[in-house]
Amino acid sequence: MKSKADKAAAGAKAKQAANSTPKDKLKRKDYDKQLARLHVELVELQEWVVHAGLKVCVVFEGRDGAGKGGTIKAITERVSPRVFRVVALPAPSDREKTQMYAQRYLPHLPAAGEVVIFDRSWYNRAGVERVMGFCTEEQTERFLHMVPLFEKLMIESGIILLKYWLEVSPEEQTRRLEARIDDGRKIWKLSPMDLKSYSRWYDYSRARDAMFAATDTEFAPWHVARSDDKKRARLNIITHLLSKVPYKAAPRAKVKLPPRQKPGGYKEPDYPFKFIEERY
Repeated sequence: MKSKADKAAAGAKAKQAANSTPKDKLKRKDYDKQLARLHVELVELQEWVVHAGLKVCVVFEGRDGAGKGGTIKAITERVSPRVFRVVALPAPSDREKTQMYAQRYLPHLPAAGEVVIFDRSWYNRAGVERVMGFCTEEQTERFLHMVPLFEKLMIESGIILLKYWLEVSPEEQTRRLEARIDDGRKIWKLSPMDLKSYSRWYDYSRARDAMFAATDTEFAPWHVARSDDKKRARLNIITHLLSKVPYKAAPRAKVKLPPRQKPGGYKEPDYPFKFIEERY
């Protein structure tokens, strides 16, 4: 039985096929309309996750500039941060470097009633750490051997695990990274490490291929999204996510605002409130 999201996406796809070519740029108005519809579904999903005690873990991986951050923002901007938690860990501390590799990620895995989204994850070892020489080849190979076992344990504990790889073309990555250089809103996204990584496109391609070969399992497959068109990628990923988590409308009492209390003699004080300057 198809979900509301599936039916609506199918209708939108048919309409698109009839009226445009796949390469037509998605208009902002159409994007906002589709995203608003999907946000309603995400809220319904959220309510069911809490009601049924589901545990959902979503992993986002991809090259710098692939659109992970924007996609995560599109998913989370209308839901509760108490249910949808985003995890973006910094580089490991000296203490963490001495721990079992997966240990720093374990405390962040979802409990009942939570959706945890990893903006990069334990797969750092198969990607940036391998390419930039932060771990040995032996450590990488050991990781690739062990991670399917780790993920199987997660799934057997009741976690719904979804892994997304955002695939961006070299031309589009260059355009996006160059756009960050002179944009004061985005310059923080361009670190020295990003610049070093940019020059190693094919090393990353080889690392990605090895990661897929070892960890694209039947029980925890990789889902790849073409992300040159950011808007379409976000809509496609959210639609796919909704189709992979079983949910329905959670029971909810009809909402009605209660009457406000009487003032009971209360009067506004003549306190000199320090209002901010109203420049707009």
